[in-house]
Amino acid sequence: MDFNAALSGIQAASTQLGVIGNNVANASTVGFKNSRAEFSDVYAVSGVGVGSNAIGSGTQLAAVNQNFSQGTVSFTNNALDIAVNGEGFFVLDNNGSRSYTRAGNFEVDRGMGILRVR
Repeated sequence: MDFNAALSGIQAASTQLGVIGNNVANASTVGFKNSRAEFSDVYAVSGVGVGSNAIGSGTQLAAVNQNFSQGTVSFTNNALDIAVNGEGFFVLDNNGSRSYTRAGNFEVDRGMGILRVR
């Protein structure tokens, strides 16, 4: 086995463990959507391209994609808690810049007189 192929496998495993660790750490966060690391093969390429019997040279991270499927909607006793059913986000104003969230746990900021995410 080629050293670079083995090294790319170790790097891929490390990346995947990082994504899994992030998913576990945020599992109880309101509105959190888990991620999934996706990988692709790396092939040796000559000046004329990849041959039909190319041997893999390892793997590389292709993307880290978020799972936006509908999660569980939980009922609370807060009248300002709302949920997104299906696709979409709540659009928030963050000191003039727009931010997006699926967390619907809102409260009134009495000092500012505005609605904000708890």
